[in-house]
Amino acid sequence: MKKVILLAFLLSVSAKIKAQSTEKELLKHTENSVKVIADTSGNGWTKKGLITFLFNQANFNNWVAGGESSLSGNLGINYDFNYKQDNMTWDNRVLASYGLLQTQNADFEKKTDDRFEFNSVYGKRASGNWYYSFILNFRTQFTDGYIYSKDAGGAEIRQENTGIFSPAYLTFGPGIYWKKSDNLKVNFAPLTSKMTFVNNDYTSLPGYVDGSYFGVDANKSLRYELGFYASGYYKFKLMDNVTAENILSLYSNYLEKPGNIDLDYQINIVMKINKTLSANLTFQTIYDDNAFAGFQTRQVFGVGVNYNFVH
Repeated sequence: MKKVILLAFLLSVSAKIKAQSTEKELLKHTENSVKVIADTSGNGWTKKGLITFLFNQANFNNWVAGGESSLSGNLGINYDFNYKQDNMTWDNRVLASYGLLQTQNADFEKKTDDRFEFNSVYGKRASGNWYYSFILNFRTQFTDGYIYSKDAGGAEIRQENTGIFSPAYLTFGPGIYWKKSDNLKVNFAPLTSKMTFVNNDYTSLPGYVDGSYFGVDANKSLRYELGFYASGYYKFKLMDNVTAENILSLYSNYLEKPGNIDLDYQINIVMKINKTLSANLTFQTIYDDNAFAGFQTRQVFGVGVNYNFVH
């Protein structure tokens, strides 16, 4: 009888251990399945964008306090098209803007904004939110730029200083990419090539000094750099209907003055009024001593008409 009871006890313990083992395996299998579903549920293309038009008009007629009539407009496009496939991600963004200002007594209309930028980051998952990456960035402008002054008679004159693809910047290289979400991501690229393109009409002028036009030598149209590139993107909600988008890039040239770090920082604040109207503030600062020995700043503010598209 004791042997029967002991045998029954051993069979019961064995069955319990086996059941627990099966339960653990089932739980582990379920967790892995959920992880796979989470990793692959967003596969394919996601595309979204925002088109904004800012308009400003002022009119003065017999206004004793003084003033000058003006008319200005700015058109901006912010478009993302991203692709995901299991452990691979490919993020792309186009930023473009152009603005003009015409004042009553000015001889020329002037640009208030002129920018085209394309960013692309390809990533292959290494571990968790970390990816092996390859980045590409291209920046230029749409139209000629001028320096304005006045002649001896007080008339406004202008001198062409830049043009389309002059300058143009191409940056590319391998790195490591940390992506928490579409709204928070950072990339580090320790071996990044940077190429500056200009029209050699500017560098071939009599008396031209090497490097005085965006760092390009005399009679040349290209400057090459190799260095460390870091970029970051962070978008968050300040409060209801107010978002802030931060874009930062840093570059150090190993080949020349590595301590002089190029900086490009931009913040876009959108204060939504309703579905189509918003107040928009853009502030950008650039430090690149090959272009200008100091900080360049750009600020645009106005009430805009917006069109969002997602597909």
